[in-house]
Amino acid sequence: MAQDTLRVGIVGAAGYTGAELLRLVHRHPRLELVWVAGNSNAGRKLSEVLPGALGVPGVGDLTIERFEPTDAPHLAKQLDVAFCCLPHAKSAEVVASLYAEGLRVVDLSADFRLRNLEDYRTWYGEHPAAHLLAEAVYGLPELHRDALRGRRLIAAPGCYPTSAILPIAPLLSAGLLDVSSPVIIDSKSGVSGAGRTPAPGTHFSETSEGIRAYKVAGTHRHTGEIEQELSIAAGQDVRVVFTPHLVPMTRGILSVAYLRPKPGVDAERCRQAAKALYPSTGLVSVMQDELPDTLWVRGSARAHVAYRLDARTGTLLAFGAIDNLTRGASGQALHALNVALGWDEDLGLPQLGQFP
Repeated sequence: MAQDTLRVGIVGAAGYTGAELLRLVHRHPRLELVWVAGNSNAGRKLSEVLPGALGVPGVGDLTIERFEPTDAPHLAKQLDVAFCCLPHAKSAEVVASLYAEGLRVVDLSADFRLRNLEDYRTWYGEHPAAHLLAEAVYGLPELHRDALRGRRLIAAPGCYPTSAILPIAPLLSAGLLDVSSPVIIDSKSGVSGAGRTPAPGTHFSETSEGIRAYKVAGTHRHTGEIEQELSIAAGQDVRVVFTPHLVPMTRGILSVAYLRPKPGVDAERCRQAAKALYPSTGLVSVMQDELPDTLWVRGSARAHVAYRLDARTGTLLAFGAIDNLTRGASGQALHALNVALGWDEDLGLPQLGQFP
Protein backbone atom coordinates (compact mmCIF):
# COMPACT_ATOMS: atom_id res chain seq x y z
CA MET A 1 0.00 0.00 0.00
CA ALA A 2 1.34 3.40 -0.99
CA GLN A 3 2.18 5.71 1.88
CA ASP A 4 -0.46 8.27 0.89
CA THR A 5 -3.19 5.65 0.41
CA LEU A 6 -5.96 5.38 2.99
CA ARG A 7 -7.42 2.06 4.13
CA VAL A 8 -11.19 1.80 3.67
CA GLY A 9 -13.90 -0.38 5.11
CA ILE A 10 -17.55 -0.62 4.07
CA VAL A 11 -20.36 -1.66 6.40
CA GLY A 12 -23.29 -2.92 4.34
CA ALA A 13 -21.21 -3.65 1.25
CA ALA A 14 -23.66 -6.08 -0.37
CA GLY A 15 -26.50 -3.62 -0.98
CA TYR A 16 -26.85 -1.42 -4.05
CA THR A 17 -25.19 1.62 -2.50
CA GLY A 18 -22.48 -0.56 -0.97
CA ALA A 19 -21.80 -2.32 -4.27
CA GLU A 20 -21.56 0.99 -6.12
CA LEU A 21 -19.27 2.37 -3.44
CA LEU A 22 -17.07 -0.71 -3.74
CA ARG A 23 -16.78 -0.09 -7.50
CA LEU A 24 -15.81 3.54 -6.98
CA VAL A 25 -13.38 2.90 -4.13
CA HIS A 26 -11.63 0.27 -6.24
CA ARG A 27 -10.95 2.82 -9.00
CA HIS A 28 -9.91 5.58 -6.57
CA PRO A 29 -6.13 6.15 -6.73
CA ARG A 30 -5.76 7.00 -3.04
CA LEU A 31 -8.09 4.50 -1.38
CA GLU A 32 -7.65 0.79 -0.75
CA LEU A 33 -10.55 -1.42 0.26
CA VAL A 34 -9.37 -3.75 3.03
CA TRP A 35 -12.54 -4.74 4.92
CA VAL A 36 -16.24 -5.29 4.23
CA ALA A 37 -19.11 -6.15 6.55
CA GLY A 38 -22.72 -7.24 6.37
CA ASN A 39 -25.12 -9.20 8.53
CA SER A 40 -27.12 -11.54 6.29
CA ASN A 41 -24.08 -12.42 4.15
CA ALA A 42 -21.47 -12.64 6.88
CA GLY A 43 -18.97 -15.44 6.32
CA ARG A 44 -19.33 -15.45 2.53
CA LYS A 45 -16.79 -14.26 -0.02
CA LEU A 46 -17.66 -10.87 -1.45
CA SER A 47 -17.52 -12.34 -4.95
CA GLU A 48 -20.26 -14.83 -4.02
CA VAL A 49 -22.62 -11.99 -3.13
CA LEU A 50 -21.45 -9.57 -5.82
CA PRO A 51 -20.26 -11.76 -8.73
CA GLY A 52 -18.87 -8.70 -10.51
CA ALA A 53 -16.03 -8.81 -7.97
CA LEU A 54 -14.96 -12.28 -9.10
CA GLY A 55 -11.26 -12.29 -10.00
CA VAL A 56 -10.74 -8.62 -9.11
CA PRO A 57 -7.44 -8.41 -7.21
CA GLY A 58 -7.79 -7.34 -3.60
CA VAL A 59 -11.58 -7.30 -3.74
CA GLY A 60 -13.10 -10.59 -4.83
CA ASP A 61 -11.37 -12.62 -2.12
CA LEU A 62 -12.47 -10.40 0.77
CA THR A 63 -14.71 -12.18 3.27
CA ILE A 64 -17.79 -10.36 4.48
CA GLU A 65 -17.57 -10.00 8.24
CA ARG A 66 -20.23 -9.34 10.82
CA PHE A 67 -19.75 -6.02 12.60
CA GLU A 68 -20.62 -5.28 16.19
CA PRO A 69 -19.94 -1.91 17.87
CA THR A 70 -17.57 -3.69 20.25
CA ASP A 71 -15.36 -4.43 17.21
CA ALA A 72 -14.63 -0.73 16.68
CA PRO A 73 -11.36 -0.51 18.69
CA HIS A 74 -9.91 -3.39 16.70
CA LEU A 75 -11.05 -1.93 13.38
CA ALA A 76 -9.55 1.46 14.20
CA LYS A 77 -6.12 -0.19 13.92
CA GLN A 78 -6.93 -1.53 10.44
CA LEU A 79 -8.82 1.35 8.82
CA ASP A 80 -8.53 5.06 8.16
CA VAL A 81 -12.02 5.60 6.72
CA ALA A 82 -15.29 3.73 7.18
CA PHE A 83 -18.37 4.02 4.99
CA CYS A 84 -21.66 2.95 6.52
CA CYS A 85 -24.38 1.83 4.09
CA LEU A 86 -27.06 0.72 6.52
CA PRO A 87 -30.71 1.81 6.85
CA HIS A 88 -31.58 4.74 9.10
CA ALA A 89 -31.58 4.03 12.86
CA LYS A 90 -29.47 0.89 12.28
CA SER A 91 -26.60 3.05 11.10
CA ALA A 92 -26.26 5.51 13.98
CA GLU A 93 -24.95 3.11 16.61
CA VAL A 94 -22.38 1.69 14.18
CA VAL A 95 -21.27 5.16 13.14
CA ALA A 96 -21.01 6.31 16.76
CA SER A 97 -18.77 3.39 17.73
CA LEU A 98 -16.40 3.92 14.78
CA TYR A 99 -16.29 7.69 15.22
CA ALA A 100 -15.47 7.33 18.92
CA GLU A 101 -12.34 5.38 17.98
CA GLY A 102 -11.02 8.22 15.83
CA LEU A 103 -12.03 6.93 12.42
CA ARG A 104 -13.28 9.22 9.68
CA VAL A 105 -16.82 8.04 8.95
CA VAL A 106 -19.08 8.68 5.95
CA ASP A 107 -22.67 7.67 6.68
CA LEU A 108 -25.00 6.99 3.74
CA SER A 109 -28.13 6.66 5.88
CA ALA A 110 -30.40 9.52 6.97
CA ASP A 111 -29.24 9.39 10.59
CA PHE A 112 -27.02 12.48 10.52
CA ARG A 113 -28.47 14.54 7.67
CA LEU A 114 -30.89 16.60 9.75
CA ARG A 115 -29.31 19.21 11.99
CA ASN A 116 -32.22 19.62 14.35
CA LEU A 117 -33.08 16.78 16.72
CA GLU A 118 -36.78 17.63 16.69
CA ASP A 119 -36.79 17.47 12.90
CA TYR A 120 -35.24 14.02 13.06
CA ARG A 121 -37.87 12.90 15.55
CA THR A 122 -40.62 14.23 13.29
CA TRP A 123 -39.48 12.21 10.29
CA TYR A 124 -37.69 9.19 11.80
CA GLY A 125 -38.40 8.89 15.53
CA GLU A 126 -35.89 8.84 18.38
CA HIS A 127 -32.25 9.27 17.43
CA PRO A 128 -29.83 6.52 18.60
CA ALA A 129 -26.82 8.88 18.73
CA ALA A 130 -28.16 12.41 19.03
CA HIS A 131 -24.94 13.70 20.58
CA LEU A 132 -23.24 13.42 17.18
CA LEU A 133 -25.68 15.56 15.20
CA ALA A 134 -23.60 18.67 15.83
CA GLU A 135 -20.45 16.87 14.62
CA ALA A 136 -21.86 15.86 11.24
CA VAL A 137 -21.67 17.90 8.04
CA TYR A 138 -24.22 17.50 5.26
CA GLY A 139 -22.13 16.09 2.44
CA LEU A 140 -23.31 18.11 -0.54
CA PRO A 141 -19.97 19.70 -1.50
CA GLU A 142 -21.43 22.33 -3.80
CA LEU A 143 -23.24 23.89 -0.82
CA HIS A 144 -21.05 22.91 2.15
CA ARG A 145 -17.54 22.76 0.75
CA ASP A 146 -15.93 24.87 3.47
CA ALA A 147 -17.70 23.09 6.31
CA LEU A 148 -16.57 19.69 4.97
CA ARG A 149 -12.86 20.43 5.02
CA GLY A 150 -11.12 18.37 7.68
CA ARG A 151 -14.32 16.93 9.17
CA ARG A 152 -14.49 13.35 10.44
CA LEU A 153 -18.25 12.73 10.24
CA ILE A 154 -19.98 13.21 6.90
CA ALA A 155 -23.68 12.65 6.26
CA ALA A 156 -24.06 11.75 2.59
CA PRO A 157 -27.26 13.34 1.18
CA GLY A 158 -30.23 11.39 -0.09
CA CYS A 159 -30.60 10.86 -3.82
CA TYR A 160 -34.00 12.54 -4.17
CA PRO A 161 -32.87 15.61 -2.20
CA THR A 162 -29.71 15.93 -4.31
CA SER A 163 -31.68 15.99 -7.57
CA ALA A 164 -34.02 18.66 -6.19
CA ILE A 165 -31.65 20.82 -4.15
CA LEU A 166 -29.02 21.30 -6.85
CA PRO A 167 -31.28 23.15 -9.35
CA ILE A 168 -33.21 25.15 -6.73
CA ALA A 169 -30.52 26.24 -4.23
CA PRO A 170 -28.75 28.71 -6.55
CA LEU A 171 -32.02 30.54 -7.20
CA LEU A 172 -32.76 30.86 -3.50
CA SER A 173 -29.23 32.00 -2.69
CA ALA A 174 -29.52 34.68 -5.38
CA GLY A 175 -32.93 35.85 -4.09
CA LEU A 176 -34.72 35.04 -7.36
CA LEU A 177 -37.73 33.23 -5.94
CA ASP A 178 -40.92 34.09 -4.08
CA VAL A 179 -41.19 31.44 -1.35
CA SER A 180 -44.34 32.74 0.29
CA SER A 181 -46.05 29.59 -1.02
CA PRO A 182 -44.67 26.02 -0.99
CA VAL A 183 -42.13 24.84 -3.54
CA ILE A 184 -43.60 21.99 -5.58
CA ILE A 185 -41.21 19.18 -6.52
CA ASP A 186 -42.10 16.22 -8.74
CA SER A 187 -39.46 13.45 -8.86
CA LYS A 188 -39.16 10.18 -10.75
CA SER A 189 -36.68 7.51 -9.74
CA GLY A 190 -35.43 4.15 -10.94
CA VAL A 191 -36.17 1.17 -8.73
CA SER A 192 -32.59 0.72 -7.46
CA GLY A 193 -33.36 3.61 -5.11
CA ALA A 194 -35.56 1.21 -3.14
CA GLY A 195 -32.56 -0.95 -2.22
CA ARG A 196 -31.68 -4.59 -2.80
CA THR A 197 -33.96 -6.19 -0.23
CA PRO A 198 -36.90 -7.74 -2.11
CA ALA A 199 -40.32 -6.10 -1.72
CA PRO A 200 -43.56 -6.65 -3.68
CA GLY A 201 -43.65 -3.07 -4.94
CA THR A 202 -40.20 -3.34 -6.54
CA HIS A 203 -40.54 -6.73 -8.26
CA PHE A 204 -39.97 -6.59 -12.02
CA SER A 205 -43.54 -7.64 -12.80
CA GLU A 206 -44.91 -4.78 -10.69
CA THR A 207 -42.64 -2.03 -11.98
CA SER A 208 -41.78 -2.82 -15.60
CA GLU A 209 -45.04 -1.63 -17.17
CA GLY A 210 -46.20 1.10 -14.81
CA ILE A 211 -45.41 4.30 -13.01
CA ARG A 212 -46.69 5.14 -9.56
CA ALA A 213 -46.49 7.90 -6.98
CA TYR A 214 -45.82 6.86 -3.39
CA LYS A 215 -45.49 8.42 0.07
CA VAL A 216 -47.26 11.57 -1.07
CA ALA A 217 -48.74 14.61 0.70
CA GLY A 218 -45.90 15.26 3.12
CA THR A 219 -45.25 11.65 4.13
CA HIS A 220 -41.93 11.03 2.37
CA ARG A 221 -39.07 11.41 4.84
CA HIS A 222 -36.81 13.21 2.38
CA THR A 223 -39.15 16.19 2.58
CA GLY A 224 -37.51 17.35 5.80
CA GLU A 225 -34.03 17.06 4.33
CA ILE A 226 -35.01 19.08 1.25
CA GLU A 227 -36.67 21.76 3.37
CA GLN A 228 -33.62 22.03 5.61
CA GLU A 229 -31.18 22.66 2.75
CA LEU A 230 -33.45 24.97 0.77
CA SER A 231 -34.16 27.01 3.90
CA ILE A 232 -30.42 27.41 4.51
CA ALA A 233 -29.95 28.56 0.91
CA ALA A 234 -32.83 31.03 1.17
CA GLY A 235 -32.01 32.35 4.63
CA GLN A 236 -35.65 31.77 5.63
CA ASP A 237 -38.09 28.91 6.01
CA VAL A 238 -39.01 27.16 2.78
CA ARG A 239 -41.87 24.67 2.63
CA VAL A 240 -41.96 21.85 0.10
CA VAL A 241 -44.63 19.70 -1.51
CA PHE A 242 -42.63 16.65 -2.61
CA THR A 243 -44.10 13.87 -4.76
CA PRO A 244 -41.83 10.92 -5.66
CA HIS A 245 -42.62 8.39 -8.39
CA LEU A 246 -41.22 4.96 -9.18
CA VAL A 247 -40.54 4.45 -12.88
CA PRO A 248 -39.57 1.27 -14.80
CA MET A 249 -35.81 1.78 -15.05
CA THR A 250 -32.93 0.70 -12.84
CA ARG A 251 -30.97 3.92 -12.33
CA GLY A 252 -31.56 7.63 -12.46
CA ILE A 253 -33.67 10.42 -10.98
CA LEU A 254 -35.30 13.32 -12.77
CA SER A 255 -36.76 16.06 -10.58
CA VAL A 256 -38.83 19.00 -11.78
CA ALA A 257 -39.59 21.90 -9.42
CA TYR A 258 -42.43 24.36 -10.05
CA LEU A 259 -41.42 27.73 -8.68
CA ARG A 260 -42.71 31.30 -8.42
CA PRO A 261 -39.99 33.71 -9.67
CA LYS A 262 -39.77 37.29 -8.53
CA PRO A 263 -40.70 39.96 -11.11
CA GLY A 264 -38.20 40.24 -13.94
CA VAL A 265 -36.59 36.84 -13.34
CA ASP A 266 -36.25 34.71 -16.46
CA ALA A 267 -34.55 31.42 -17.29
CA GLU A 268 -31.30 33.12 -18.27
CA ARG A 269 -30.96 34.81 -14.88
CA CYS A 270 -31.49 31.42 -13.29
CA ARG A 271 -28.79 29.87 -15.44
CA GLN A 272 -26.37 32.63 -14.50
CA ALA A 273 -27.11 32.13 -10.80
CA ALA A 274 -26.47 28.41 -11.15
CA LYS A 275 -23.22 28.97 -13.05
CA ALA A 276 -22.06 31.34 -10.32
CA LEU A 277 -22.56 28.64 -7.68
CA TYR A 278 -21.42 25.73 -9.85
CA PRO A 279 -18.18 26.52 -11.71
CA SER A 280 -17.54 24.80 -15.02
CA THR A 281 -14.72 22.83 -13.39
CA GLY A 282 -17.14 21.17 -10.95
CA LEU A 283 -19.50 18.21 -11.20
CA VAL A 284 -22.69 20.14 -12.05
CA SER A 285 -23.47 21.08 -15.64
CA VAL A 286 -25.87 23.98 -16.27
CA MET A 287 -27.61 23.28 -19.56
CA GLN A 288 -28.56 25.97 -22.04
CA ASP A 289 -30.82 24.62 -24.79
CA GLU A 290 -31.26 20.99 -23.76
CA LEU A 291 -33.29 19.54 -20.90
CA PRO A 292 -31.77 16.93 -18.59
CA ASP A 293 -32.14 13.24 -19.38
CA THR A 294 -31.24 10.53 -16.87
CA LEU A 295 -29.59 8.51 -19.64
CA TRP A 296 -26.95 11.24 -20.06
CA VAL A 297 -25.76 10.89 -16.46
CA ARG A 298 -26.15 7.13 -16.06
CA GLY A 299 -23.11 5.79 -14.22
CA SER A 300 -21.73 9.31 -13.82
CA ALA A 301 -21.01 11.44 -10.75
CA ARG A 302 -22.21 14.52 -12.62
CA ALA A 303 -25.54 16.33 -12.24
CA HIS A 304 -27.37 18.18 -15.02
CA VAL A 305 -29.62 21.16 -14.23
CA ALA A 306 -31.72 23.37 -16.49
CA TYR A 307 -34.38 26.11 -16.31
CA ARG A 308 -37.43 27.17 -18.31
CA LEU A 309 -39.96 29.96 -17.72
CA ASP A 310 -43.62 29.41 -18.60
CA ALA A 311 -44.39 33.05 -19.42
CA ARG A 312 -48.11 32.38 -19.80
CA THR A 313 -48.53 31.35 -16.16
CA GLY A 314 -45.44 32.97 -14.67
CA THR A 315 -44.17 29.58 -13.47
CA LEU A 316 -40.48 28.78 -13.43
CA LEU A 317 -39.44 25.17 -14.00
CA ALA A 318 -36.15 23.91 -12.55
CA PHE A 319 -34.85 20.51 -13.69
CA GLY A 320 -32.29 18.21 -12.11
CA ALA A 321 -31.06 14.81 -13.34
CA ILE A 322 -28.63 12.47 -11.57
CA ASP A 323 -27.72 8.82 -11.34
CA ASN A 324 -29.21 7.94 -7.96
CA LEU A 325 -26.30 5.64 -7.09
CA THR A 326 -23.21 7.15 -8.70
CA ARG A 327 -24.12 10.75 -7.84
CA GLY A 328 -26.98 10.55 -5.37
CA ALA A 329 -25.49 8.07 -2.91
CA SER A 330 -22.13 6.35 -3.25
CA GLY A 331 -20.40 8.79 -5.60
CA GLN A 332 -21.53 11.72 -3.53
CA ALA A 333 -20.16 10.10 -0.38
CA LEU A 334 -16.80 9.77 -2.12
CA HIS A 335 -17.04 13.34 -3.48
CA ALA A 336 -17.57 14.67 0.05
CA LEU A 337 -14.67 12.58 1.38
CA ASN A 338 -12.38 14.04 -1.30
CA VAL A 339 -13.30 17.54 -0.13
CA ALA A 340 -12.87 16.67 3.55
CA LEU A 341 -9.36 15.39 2.85
CA GLY A 342 -8.34 18.32 0.67
CA TRP A 343 -8.04 16.19 -2.48
CA ASP A 344 -9.30 17.08 -5.95
CA GLU A 345 -13.09 16.91 -5.75
CA ASP A 346 -13.52 14.62 -8.73
CA LEU A 347 -10.68 12.25 -7.80
CA GLY A 348 -11.72 8.68 -8.62
CA LEU A 349 -15.19 9.68 -9.79
CA PRO A 350 -16.56 8.77 -13.24
CA GLN A 351 -17.68 11.78 -15.23
CA LEU A 352 -18.71 10.25 -18.54
CA GLY A 353 -22.14 8.64 -18.45
CA GLN A 354 -22.69 5.12 -19.76
CA PHE A 355 -24.20 5.42 -23.23
CA PRO A 356 -26.32 3.83 -24.43
